[in-house]
Amino acid sequence: MSITKELQRRAVPAISAELAQYHPVIQRIYASRGIESSMQLARGAAQLLPFTLLKGISAAVTLLIEALQQQQHIVIVGDFDADGATSTATLLAGLKSLGFKRVEYLVPNRFEYGYGLSVEMAEIAVAQGAQLIVTVDNGISAIDGIALAKKMGVKVLVTDHHLPGNELPDADAIVNPNQPGCDFPSKQLAGVGVAFYLLLALRSELRSQAYFTETQPEPNLADLLDLVALGTVADVVPLDTNNRILVHQGLQRIRSGKARPGIQALIDVANRKAEKLTAQDFGFALAPRLNAAGRLDDMGLGISCLLAPDLPRARMYAAELDSLNVERREIEQGMQQEAQAYLLRLSFASDELPDTLCLYQSDWHQGVIGILAGRIKEQYHRPVLVFAQGDEGELKGSARSIPGLHIRDLLDEVSTQYPGLIKKFGGHAMAAGLTIAEERFETFKLALNFVAKKYLTPELLTAVLFTDGDLSSDCLSVPFARLLQQAGPWGQAFPEPVFEGEFVIRQQRLLADKHLKLMLESSDGNLVDAIWFNADNKAWPDANVKKIRVAYQLDINDYRDQQSVQLIVRLIEKIG
Repeated sequence: MSITKELQRRAVPAISAELAQYHPVIQRIYASRGIESSMQLARGAAQLLPFTLLKGISAAVTLLIEALQQQQHIVIVGDFDADGATSTATLLAGLKSLGFKRVEYLVPNRFEYGYGLSVEMAEIAVAQGAQLIVTVDNGISAIDGIALAKKMGVKVLVTDHHLPGNELPDADAIVNPNQPGCDFPSKQLAGVGVAFYLLLALRSELRSQAYFTETQPEPNLADLLDLVALGTVADVVPLDTNNRILVHQGLQRIRSGKARPGIQALIDVANRKAEKLTAQDFGFALAPRLNAAGRLDDMGLGISCLLAPDLPRARMYAAELDSLNVERREIEQGMQQEAQAYLLRLSFASDELPDTLCLYQSDWHQGVIGILAGRIKEQYHRPVLVFAQGDEGELKGSARSIPGLHIRDLLDEVSTQYPGLIKKFGGHAMAAGLTIAEERFETFKLALNFVAKKYLTPELLTAVLFTDGDLSSDCLSVPFARLLQQAGPWGQAFPEPVFEGEFVIRQQRLLADKHLKLMLESSDGNLVDAIWFNADNKAWPDANVKKIRVAYQLDINDYRDQQSVQLIVRLIEKIG
């Protein structure tokens, strides 16, 4: 059983005269996504928000310049996801290009140390001789770890983008657009974006000090934008104007053949072409392979791939990552089947679904519960929390939410109302992580559902697929599909266009027992290919159905160097 989505057309406000230069359909798409001026569609690096607006950036730069002058031993502490890996690689490569000689990184193993700069990670960094610890994509909640480092006489610079708790750590400097009092307009920077901004600020200060010479040339930090783009998309942060610039610039570098060996190797192993890479490829092809290291093994492998000095070595790492990703998919598939069986046993009708779904099985893999939570959320349109066994009677949980419910704030409220029920938590609006005691799972489930009920209205619990309306037959063409691609990059909070229309089915068949391949006829008699990935093979093919309403994305099928339009089906409604 899954929830049926309702088709709903996006509201299109009055279209600004500034958008008149674009195709009428693209004008409509932009307007429905809140674009009013051409400034919001900026793509040039010069139009990035200035780093001076980031609170704490001056203190951070001062720390780093002191470290550079003294060639202090710097330890970068990252995170075990794709944003953490790209952040670590970006800062390490950037610092080395600026003349830092003693820089290394540490990334906690998910299964041994958990997230971020914990007390244990701080102890390891200190034992390795760190004089300055720099966190990337974590640190804003590392109260105890930072306290220990400071006690041992080690300075700490926090760079992060996660929402802070009630207490900030006692770091020497904090750069985080979401910390109180920060005026940086884009609160949506990923961890890798914050790391990149720190490097921009540092280079600017070194430039003003006339630091760069023939023997220490000024580096081109744009070389890091392929990493920044990948990490930004992988972390599913909203693509506001600033993030779209970062992603666009990174994509342009990759498409023009300037990808670093590690990213080129990931593109190759994913069977993509660098010159045609899209933001969607980051999310669906590259990021899962990079993430597989942190989910099943150790993210050190992913960072080694990103930092590989040449293509042969990068390909060796990428092949390992690809194998891990295959293993991850197999584990996830098994867990998904078990989760479906569990939900079937509950045998509720769709109108009796609980407001939140909390699932736990003792043999589920800790590294894959986030993906599982995301898949179940998509299927049932409910906030989903999936737990796996942690250490010493603890459960580690991963949460995924639906639009309109801020999952980190919800966990905060549960924690406040039921003190001690949640041992620790952190995250964003749509995704969060937490730890609870195993014996309190059932209590937590009840508490979560009770608190969530206050916010989850019938409207929020209705799954809606928003479309950008009909598309005329002349737009079902390769040139228009190319125009759409170029109008991006598309991603979180700036969604790729979805259209709807009525078609007659001329052919239908199942590929690999799960993908529905269709030949469709439009209202004016044109034929177009369509494919529905992971279609309901119990309902399709259906020879009795001739006419359908389809919600689809427009894609270019590149086969044997021949390009043709293909519809990627998102939803089918049977008409007759």
